[in-house]
Amino acid sequence: MKDYYKILGISREASSEEVKRAFDKLAHKHHPHKGGDEKKFKEINEAYQVLSNKEKRDQYDKFGRVFDGAGFSGAEGGPGGAWDFNWAWGNSPGFDSIEFEFGDLDDIFRDFFGFGERRAAKKDLKKGKDINIDMEVPLEETLTGAKKKFSLLKMVVCSRCKGQGAEPRSSLNECFSCRGTGQVQQVKRTVFGSFTRLTVCPECGGEGSRPEKPCNVCKGEGRIKSEEVIEIFILPGVDTNQVIRIEGKGEAGRKGGRPGNLYVRILVKQHPVFTRKGDDLYIFLPISFSQAALGEEIEVPTLESPEGKPSVSYGVKKKILLKVPAGTESGKVLRISGKGIPHFSGYGRGNLYVELIVKTPKKLTKKQKELLEQLRKENL
Repeated sequence: MKDYYKILGISREASSEEVKRAFDKLAHKHHPHKGGDEKKFKEINEAYQVLSNKEKRDQYDKFGRVFDGAGFSGAEGGPGGAWDFNWAWGNSPGFDSIEFEFGDLDDIFRDFFGFGERRAAKKDLKKGKDINIDMEVPLEETLTGAKKKFSLLKMVVCSRCKGQGAEPRSSLNECFSCRGTGQVQQVKRTVFGSFTRLTVCPECGGEGSRPEKPCNVCKGEGRIKSEEVIEIFILPGVDTNQVIRIEGKGEAGRKGGRPGNLYVRILVKQHPVFTRKGDDLYIFLPISFSQAALGEEIEVPTLESPEGKPSVSYGVKKKILLKVPAGTESGKVLRISGKGIPHFSGYGRGNLYVELIVKTPKKLTKKQKELLEQLRKENL
């Protein structure tokens, strides 16, 4: 069994903030796009998905694993490494002749072991959906970070009924089917006998009440489709496929239910001059034959101002001087430390690598030809 606390390097008493800090540090270190181990990165992400979720973490601390709709998560057993009751029963010796609905057996074990479905059913039905979007970011903005505003069409709380689903000043009546509990009993017959379980009331949808007069705007839903302007901050050093989680900015929940989350996947745009590899930048820089042969100090553009184009000053030089050694051959790569992309951890920057390309002139003046003829006579 995997020890998620050991994977993240934290104690079992770690707070949610400590869990997140540990994940951010390890995810940056092992991210595949930064040259990390993909298998290790997936293991870190799996541990974070469990320990960052209160309900899943409680299940893991109590049972040593997480239970979901497919059975035991993280346990060995059926297909895919997850224990599946249907698979286990169908592949156990001595039961080939017994026939019944395996779906009922799943329900029995969930109720028997107390997987939390009954307690969470009402809340889960009201919770808003998560939203996933992609956002393109220019390479320049990975230097200092940037604020982004965008409109998102989604389900929001109804302004007329404030999410209650009832007309203002109208009452909410107790559901006659569940007597206000939001749940009704259901009896199932199986090979083990009859079992009684609680399920969501079909009359009120788990609310326990019904509005005397449904809201004229949302028709009793408690939410409507509308646009919302959202602002997020892109951190320096962000890279493609990194995901920003904005708590509570998904779709609004039904009738007071908690909202979902918004997940923004970053896609860094390709740059016409610079190429990014991890936190390092690469650039091709043409030089003349005389510069390569004799050596010279040349100007190199930085990402703050590519090719010397005007830009906002970020407190660093827009161009830097680079010494080309005498006798440089085409394809030679020189390194300029600390002029790449800021590390996502917030400490230091990557490097800038300059590949020098010696230009061969296609058109020569008369004087240039005469000079080259003289050089040729000198075996150059």
